[in-house]
Amino acid sequence: MSPWMRRLHKWVGLILAIQFLLWMSSGAMMSLLDANKVQGREFRIKPPTPPEWPRSALAADAVLAASVDSVMAITSGWILDRPVYRLQNEKRSWLVSAREGKAITLDAGLATQIALASYSGPGKPAPARLLAYSPETRAHKEQVWRVDFDDAQGTSVYVSNLSGAVLEHRNSTWRLFDLFWMLHIMDYSERTNFNNPLLVSSAIGGLWMALTGVWLLFTSIRLAEFVPRGWRRSRTVNLVDRSNNSLRSIEAAHGEMVFNALARAGLQLPSNCGGGQNCGLCEVRCTGEVPAPTDADRALLSPQKLDAGFRLACNLPVRRSVDIDVGDILAFMSEQSGVVTGAKAITPFLRELTIRPHTRLECRPGAYVQLHVPAYERDASHLDIPEDHLEDWHTVGRPGRLANANPVRRSYSVSVPVEQAGGELTFLVRFVPGATPGKGSGYMYTLKSGDEVRFSGPFGDFALKPGAREKVFIGGGAGMAPLRAMIHALLARGAREPLHFWYGARSRREAPYVEEMQAFAEQHANFQWHLVLSEEPAQSGMCSGFVHDAVREGLLRTYPDIGALEFYVCGPPAMLSATRTMLRSLGVDDANVAYDDFKI
Repeated sequence: MSPWMRRLHKWVGLILAIQFLLWMSSGAMMSLLDANKVQGREFRIKPPTPPEWPRSALAADAVLAASVDSVMAITSGWILDRPVYRLQNEKRSWLVSAREGKAITLDAGLATQIALASYSGPGKPAPARLLAYSPETRAHKEQVWRVDFDDAQGTSVYVSNLSGAVLEHRNSTWRLFDLFWMLHIMDYSERTNFNNPLLVSSAIGGLWMALTGVWLLFTSIRLAEFVPRGWRRSRTVNLVDRSNNSLRSIEAAHGEMVFNALARAGLQLPSNCGGGQNCGLCEVRCTGEVPAPTDADRALLSPQKLDAGFRLACNLPVRRSVDIDVGDILAFMSEQSGVVTGAKAITPFLRELTIRPHTRLECRPGAYVQLHVPAYERDASHLDIPEDHLEDWHTVGRPGRLANANPVRRSYSVSVPVEQAGGELTFLVRFVPGATPGKGSGYMYTLKSGDEVRFSGPFGDFALKPGAREKVFIGGGAGMAPLRAMIHALLARGAREPLHFWYGARSRREAPYVEEMQAFAEQHANFQWHLVLSEEPAQSGMCSGFVHDAVREGLLRTYPDIGALEFYVCGPPAMLSATRTMLRSLGVDDANVAYDDFKI
């Protein structure tokens, strides 16, 4: 449950983080604004003390007696220097002169005089406007006269059409405050309700984040980690080969993770997350008594692998002596080096990099190696961008600096069989400009011919299955690399089974090796190439839309026996997920689908 809860915690946290940022920034901005201006005090004159009620004024009884309409309430007051009575019933309210007993009409001229009497600023008034309602006087649900003054603050004085009272002085500072207030309390309509559903939901979400954060903290804590290694009982991790023959024994402390125990012994399992249970690369096969899978195992490993005894080494505590198969142990233990022999742009944001290892390397199609990325800091001017790609980079924004504070490892699939590339490793590296550049891609993009690099591998179980079944390759982005290596290998050895390659890109400019694939299709009758464009009208011989939809409509919907096909899928996470979902919806057995998601 932890990986699922961790992902939910992350996405809910991202949504709430936006509101937390609005809360903090709006609160800070409101505190910085001048309180006198916000409250409209800057140019507002304090109302004078009302004079003594005139003896010549009519008595309230006389006014009531003279009224044609029924009256429910009567109050006395002043408009400027004129004593008045305000009469009210269930339908309306009106003003009457206290001296003559005649009704007073509060027109634009009188409203302007009242506004001027309350204003001490340098501005001149514009003609008064009668408003049925103004959001700037939302506390007063009545008709108001608005008188605007042409001062620097853009002051507006609001006068009640019912009582003639000055209700509010508003200005540009108050309006800015009102905007921040709206963001702060999340009431985007009236801006007065502290109990609105959005605010309540955010508060509940914040509480949920706190509780799940505490829960995730406790689930990530293991008591053994608080006991020094020397105080814990000693256990043994036995490394075996695929025939269960013992290769090496490694001492581990009780409760220590297999990943850490092997790393101490110099056996660094592949990992992009450093043992954080996020990438799924450090899988090992337990032999003998296999521990129950954890939530992280179930989230990152397929059911077939779980049944076969595979577990994540970073999530496998050594509570007893355990036998594990880590595959080619020499590949994990060895660190190799090579020299960059070439780097060229294939598309604006895909680059081919070739490396010649100092020792000959065996690498089957579909495998990957882990490049050792050192700590570095380089100016983006090191990026060698072809002239015809400069506009693409300018559109999305070229990064300023490329940096990596600590050494990491990043996985890259080989895109051409080593034997067909003269013993060299060929990679297809994707760079995403405009955002924070990847540590690995930033390093790879600055490499030049002659640079020395270090790597481990090859690794991975994404490979061609034995036999000659009809094959369908579905790819996107840098997923071209392992699929291209497989197709090169099949065609080079004279495979006769039908081969279908469907590749999705946003535009023709972003699709790599198109000419090469078109040439394969012309030279080999059993190979079919389909380019699918999602954000550009398809040209002749191409398809439009998403690649998984194109495969379904263009091949699988009318295919007589889908169960006879083998599928090889590699690409971005969204494309991979959509393709696997589509294949399952058509009844394709998972055993017939091989995929590589780069563990991202």
